[in-house]
Amino acid sequence: MRPAHLVLAVLVAAVWGVNFTVIEIGLDHFPPLLFSALRFLAAAVPAVFLVGRPKVAWRWILAVGLVLGVAKFGLLFVGMDAGMPAGLSSLVLQIQAVFTALFAAAALGERPSRLGVTGMAVALAGIAVAAVDEGTTGPLTAFALVVAAAACWGASNVLTRRAAPPDALNFMVWVSTVPVLPLLLLSLWTEGPARDLEALRALDRQGAGTILYVAWITTVFGFGAWGLLLRRHPASTVAPFSLLVPVFGMTSAALFLGEPVTPLRWCAAVLLVGGVAVTSLAPRRGAPARRVDPDPAAADRAEVTPSR
Repeated sequence: MRPAHLVLAVLVAAVWGVNFTVIEIGLDHFPPLLFSALRFLAAAVPAVFLVGRPKVAWRWILAVGLVLGVAKFGLLFVGMDAGMPAGLSSLVLQIQAVFTALFAAAALGERPSRLGVTGMAVALAGIAVAAVDEGTTGPLTAFALVVAAAACWGASNVLTRRAAPPDALNFMVWVSTVPVLPLLLLSLWTEGPARDLEALRALDRQGAGTILYVAWITTVFGFGAWGLLLRRHPASTVAPFSLLVPVFGMTSAALFLGEPVTPLRWCAAVLLVGGVAVTSLAPRRGAPARRVDPDPAAADRAEVTPSR
């Protein structure tokens, strides 16, 4: 990998890691479901008019949009709003690689190797340690919501593999059009129109900045750059850089939000990141894996998947 592409890969991982800190700040300005809806609205417009027509069938765009956009990001934002720390969220979401492997085995016939199963066990041990750590400092319900978000991400990864989009950015932008209305309706139902209107009326530069960051920097730039790297280099070369996401996530949360990084959390990070690396990079048996560009929306391949 050329030095410029190496820098770009690290930059994308940093952008996705810092994203969790930005989400935490944004949740001080917006109810979680409204914030998630605004994120997808800003990601879709005006980009949807620039990326061309969808390159996959609408059924895949709708399926991924609902599972990833509504379920995964809805659960993540609600979980973080309920007290799940930003840094720990960036770490726990990495368990999506285990869910992806399990769902791929069930739906696609991609049986993990013994090495892959070992990686899953190590990653699950990391989740257990993280749960113990969170149980002493924060609400376990919020922790469970983020784990559920990771499961939804794993399901959306399998759907994305089935869709096999030839252009990750095009796919992500069109997927972003799907969750807007469902999330807005859920926000009106659960968070209430009065709270939503109050948040919109109080919109300031910081609040607007968080929306623009999670929409344009994280989604449009992040997935556009990641797709470029995957077109120039093998997935096995690019994918391991996503393991830097929780490193940047935990570091930025500690620096900007003052979140403590306990010894238990470091132990969880080592187990989880190591287990995810083994799970994602271990060979699979059975049905051949389709080549796909990642997506946080979408991002999966049989390798490591980034988190935003």
